[in-house]
Amino acid sequence: MRKRETLRIALTVAGSDSGGGAGIQADLKTFAALGLHGVSVITCLTAQNPKRVLGVQPCSETFLRRQLEVVFAELPPAAAKTGMLYSAPLVRAAARFFRGRTGLPLVVDPVMVSTSGTPLLEPSAVKSLCRDLLPLATLITPNLAEAETLTGRRLRSVEDLRAAARHLHRRFGCAALVKGGHLPGLRQAVDIFFDGRQELLLSAPFIRGLRTHGTGCACSAAITGFLAQGRTLEQAVRGAKEYTTQALARSQRAAGHDLLNYFWRGAASGKLNK
Repeated sequence: MRKRETLRIALTVAGSDSGGGAGIQADLKTFAALGLHGVSVITCLTAQNPKRVLGVQPCSETFLRRQLEVVFAELPPAAAKTGMLYSAPLVRAAARFFRGRTGLPLVVDPVMVSTSGTPLLEPSAVKSLCRDLLPLATLITPNLAEAETLTGRRLRSVEDLRAAARHLHRRFGCAALVKGGHLPGLRQAVDIFFDGRQELLLSAPFIRGLRTHGTGCACSAAITGFLAQGRTLEQAVRGAKEYTTQALARSQRAAGHDLLNYFWRGAASGKLNK
């Protein structure tokens, strides 16, 4: 009888995107592309497509906790990420659960606004995110706008990204990956990683002419997936940068909309940056 492969497990705690481009759907596709078994805890249902978000329906704190408990009971993950949490009660519920699991790598993508401009984190939840969840993170992965909200500073240059990453590390005690893909005037998409000891400048050519979303979800999910595989944080961040860049460069289309190519050839080959 053929010996069956045992898969490592990665968890996403995030919202559902009915258009399939971001959130839970993007995370699970990323985990699968990296050869992992993905498990999920859904924080919110969204009614959305590539152009707009028409509605958000959050789950209850009790049901969020129940989902987490039942997953950990039989399918304990080797690493976890959070994405859209939406409300202060859901942020606190997630934080209460993860607080006692200090050995579990936790990537927090502080999702605040959709690509189309719809708020995905209530203003009252930002304080709870900063107080309760971010200090528990192994890594936080804010984009430019999110980093500006978290630091209270305008970010207009690579030096600003460096300062923001260091500020976030000092404030929350975790590593930070500040993504500068929306910085104006640059020829490359530049991200800055800082963990208190090491700083990395990660760059890749801009992929012009695409209108897609879910890139931030795919990046944080790839980092989570690589951590679940046992890579170091530096290796996971480098690998996720390459994975996301290639998913963009090899993008596909459906019904006239641009889509990330999660399953580009080589994604699960183990040849990504280590």
